[in-house]
Amino acid sequence: MAETAARLLLLLSLFQSRREWPGRVLAERLEVSPRTVRRDIDRLRELGYPVRVTKGPGSAYRLDAGAKIPPLLFDDEQAIAVAVALQTAPSTVAGLGEAADRALATIRQVMPERLRQRVDAVRVTSIDNAWDLAAPPVDSRVLLAVGTAVRHCEVLSFDYAGRPADPGRRLRVEPHHLVMWSGRWYLVAWEVERCRWRTFRADRITPHTPTGRRFTPRELPGADVTAFVVGQFDRGDTPDQWACHGEVILDAPAAVVARWAPGGAVVEEVGPDRCRLGLGAWSWPGLAALIGTFGCDIEVIGPPELTAACEELAHRYAKAAAGRRAGRPARSGCPAP
Repeated sequence: MAETAARLLLLLSLFQSRREWPGRVLAERLEVSPRTVRRDIDRLRELGYPVRVTKGPGSAYRLDAGAKIPPLLFDDEQAIAVAVALQTAPSTVAGLGEAADRALATIRQVMPERLRQRVDAVRVTSIDNAWDLAAPPVDSRVLLAVGTAVRHCEVLSFDYAGRPADPGRRLRVEPHHLVMWSGRWYLVAWEVERCRWRTFRADRITPHTPTGRRFTPRELPGADVTAFVVGQFDRGDTPDQWACHGEVILDAPAAVVARWAPGGAVVEEVGPDRCRLGLGAWSWPGLAALIGTFGCDIEVIGPPELTAACEELAHRYAKAAAGRRAGRPARSGCPAP
């Protein structure tokens, strides 16, 4: 009987995530026969849950809208996902810290002891890291305003503290997607005045009063919105948060460099297989090392500190390579503190 009750709870949990399920898929998820699924569905009906069935070879089960489903029917994986999400949300969305803590405490109180222990085992600690390339957290009110405009296909008006071409300029866009990538929130939108697709850093958006003007969604270039964001040469990032910033010309396609450049990088195409890269880092040798990871010829534009750092690294690497050629044994691991 306990096994049957567990299956019924799992069934209800599945119906929470999706109202309609093919019978074959339910049987696979529950690891039982289609006949057992039919019996469990009948039990749910006896308990008052209005589950309809579509007859035929492709039979499916649907829980009618308005059905009251017991809350917090989490399996182990869902509970872990919720715990991690609530603990990491404040790192990307400002103003959610206290609310997320209270939500996690509330959920924890109504969980069975076994599940509570698993959730308690997943404790996430946020550390301010000088190497962290993520943007500052986004105000939750900004995400709500932008997300609402996206959902309702409503023209969005906002001030944008972005690239030098945009300072203090009010923009009007048709917002299409709100995307999180590499620790940043981005708005993918059609800029009305300039008739072009752009990406905007959400943490630099200050929305104005909703315009109330609706638009018909356009077809985004490419089928994958994430690939579109990643492939943009300028994602609205700026490297001014870093102590050291330089520019180089790389003998590599701009699309390839933009795909792998870290947060804060600005890529500009200067030829079919050449691009300008602006990048920041924690130190000049660190910046030179980052640039070297693209594995192509480099022309340093400036400043002189970056040129000196490249020379310094070249000397160190040449010395290291010479040592290996001389047959010196390679050290393993890092020295003890």
